[in-house]
Amino acid sequence: MRIAISTGGGDAPGLNSVIRAATLAAVRRGWEVVGIRDGFNGLMFPEDYPVGGGTVELTREYVRGIGHLGGTVLGSTNRGDPTNFPVQHEDGSWTYVDRTAELVGLFEQAGIDALITVGGDGSLRIGRKLSDLGLRVVGVPKTIDNDLAMTDATFGFDTAVDVATEGIDRLFTTATSHSRVFVVEVMGRYAGWIALNSGVAAGAHAILIPEVPYDIEKVADAIKHRDERGARFAIVVVAEGAKAKDGERSVIAKSVDQAERLGGIGAEVAAGLEALTGKEVRTMVLGHLLRGGTPSSLDRLLGVRFGTAAVRGLEEGHRGVMVALQPPHVSYVPLVSAISKMRTVPLDSDTIIAARDLGISFGD
Repeated sequence: MRIAISTGGGDAPGLNSVIRAATLAAVRRGWEVVGIRDGFNGLMFPEDYPVGGGTVELTREYVRGIGHLGGTVLGSTNRGDPTNFPVQHEDGSWTYVDRTAELVGLFEQAGIDALITVGGDGSLRIGRKLSDLGLRVVGVPKTIDNDLAMTDATFGFDTAVDVATEGIDRLFTTATSHSRVFVVEVMGRYAGWIALNSGVAAGAHAILIPEVPYDIEKVADAIKHRDERGARFAIVVVAEGAKAKDGERSVIAKSVDQAERLGGIGAEVAAGLEALTGKEVRTMVLGHLLRGGTPSSLDRLLGVRFGTAAVRGLEEGHRGVMVALQPPHVSYVPLVSAISKMRTVPLDSDTIIAARDLGISFGD
């Protein structure tokens, strides 16, 4: 058996743990393992890799000591989706072509029997299309946003929450010293998992998430009530995908070859609060900082469990599936189910209920 591993989309702490675990589990079975550079670019554009080529043979020696490292030794990309590949014409216009069948042919030419694709919803959608065309595919859920369906958690999320919590913790001292309001914008795209968990853990006073459209006046009222009680500072945590009631999400940019980039909502909220409260409001954006650095022990362990389960899945004949954390087990769910919907924060979540019991405002 000769299998390939690819990592696509945004990086997340724990990727190298998955690569290491899957490689070691496969090698123990006598299989060969190939790593594809930068998603599927290593296969599709080998000419872009004059040094070492677009693929690398993954061995015990190659993956030794990488489990604790952030990022991915294979590289990643969130551009060039082969199912909807952008082509620019001489007049500057763009069209999109499906190059998935071509990619399946490249796997065959490379003598690859199966693929472990590690990624978020975009990479898993590509994996499902490759599976539909006959390639044996097992997906591994990867995103700091924790928004993939059918799994209780994705690796990378725990580290992101830890880093965000530490950042908010550090702002408390300067907020109290200067009687300021700090608005902390965190990643998460269209789900509020990072903002909710880090905000509650750090003791924020207001948390704004995409699942609960906010009224800026109600957030301002919460800050004024703190002033009345003698608490002259406040911390407001805002998910990048949050939006006001009857408002729109804040988008930095949207390019031909990428999903829209969210951002700027923190500054928008800060400006509104400053106008309504008369207080000095500062903004801090915890962006790509949440993706980098050493993965937490939980994310390393989850990476090991997912990577080894992916290899066992191939050994057992699974195809077109994603490994999923369904405690106490790692199970296999159809890729089509995993990408069918986004996993957002339930409004009856115990964490939301606990936050409300603490007096945290959601602006509703």
